[in-house]
Amino acid sequence: MTITEAQENVDKWIKTTGIRYFNELTNTAILMEEVGEVARIMSRTYGEQSFKKSDEEVNLADEMADVLFVLICLANQTGIDLNDALIKNLEKKTIRDADRHKNNEKINPQPP
Repeated sequence: MTITEAQENVDKWIKTTGIRYFNELTNTAILMEEVGEVARIMSRTYGEQSFKKSDEEVNLADEMADVLFVLICLANQTGIDLNDALIKNLEKKTIRDADRHKNNEKINPQPP
């Protein structure tokens, strides 16, 4: 599925199964909740925190999909074409960071 198709599919799902979009502020709050759930899994899987009994059924892929779903909702509501936005964002990063990471000793140590 392309990003454009994802936006179309989410819009169709919202208008049929979901009835309507939550307002933008509500969806922003939901997005923050979903990002928090991803952060919780990441901190327990890759960080120093341990899982609680209530965390036994966590699914990182599903939580990331929840983040993407709500982000797509917000893009649809605000008239943003995420495909176009991502292309432009990658172009911006490519120009801005052409030498930045190559010259960053923290991630690309220079030989002695």
